[in-house]
Amino acid sequence: MGSAPNFMQLPAEARRHLAAGPSELIYNPFHTATWRTTHGSGAVHYLKARRLGRCPSLAAERDRCEWLAGRGLPVPEIVDHGDDGWIEWLVTVEVTGVAAVERDHLRAPGRTVPVLAEGLRAFHEVDDTDCPFDYHITQAIAHAAGRVTAGGIDPRGFHDVHRHLGVEQALARLRALAPHVERDLVVCHGDYCFPNVLLEDDRVVGYLDLGEVGLAERWRDLAVATWSVTWNVGPGYEDLFLDAYGVEWDLDRRDFYRLLYDLEA
Repeated sequence: MGSAPNFMQLPAEARRHLAAGPSELIYNPFHTATWRTTHGSGAVHYLKARRLGRCPSLAAERDRCEWLAGRGLPVPEIVDHGDDGWIEWLVTVEVTGVAAVERDHLRAPGRTVPVLAEGLRAFHEVDDTDCPFDYHITQAIAHAAGRVTAGGIDPRGFHDVHRHLGVEQALARLRALAPHVERDLVVCHGDYCFPNVLLEDDRVVGYLDLGEVGLAERWRDLAVATWSVTWNVGPGYEDLFLDAYGVEWDLDRRDFYRLLYDLEA
């Protein structure tokens, strides 16, 4: 699908947002490029750009941000969205707070980890009435299978626990691990990890990267959130996260949703 677009590839409608003040490219390791622009008023906007066809789309993120904002969650305010048939862009207003990957937060896991757990619990308590975003297990597996068929997965990107699997093996194992009955559905973030959570005064004040929000089992988020704890602050804190959240381990669902995470991104 190609690399992240550069400035010259942006449509003129997107570039005009970067002309509103000093702008800098702050992120482009994979398929999405993000610029930060400071307006003369002091307002800070972010522009994301990626090629059409990437999943999740920026249109999906726009729709989910607007829905979540209507339910009172602190998510980015949408300024603009569009595409030129090739490149898609999304402009949002900066959300206050500091990402949980900031050094001071990582140096105090005993304080930070429970705060992140409480933030996820608050996200899961959002009213799911008429939630238009469905991510049930059958849909999730179908999405993963579609990516396998399209040749869109490089197993070298799997996490260590899955790296011994080929793509077809991983998909077969995902199907074998799938829970037979779904339960405990909530509105899930879809990628609840340290970089996507903003903190202030030992509380969560913002949620980012919301293109994969959807109604799903609670463990869709818990599996990845606890994994992120180990990636960011080392082993030994996953139990602390679950204790603060208020749930016990479900190892079968943990394994299913972690493998799904490697196949869906």
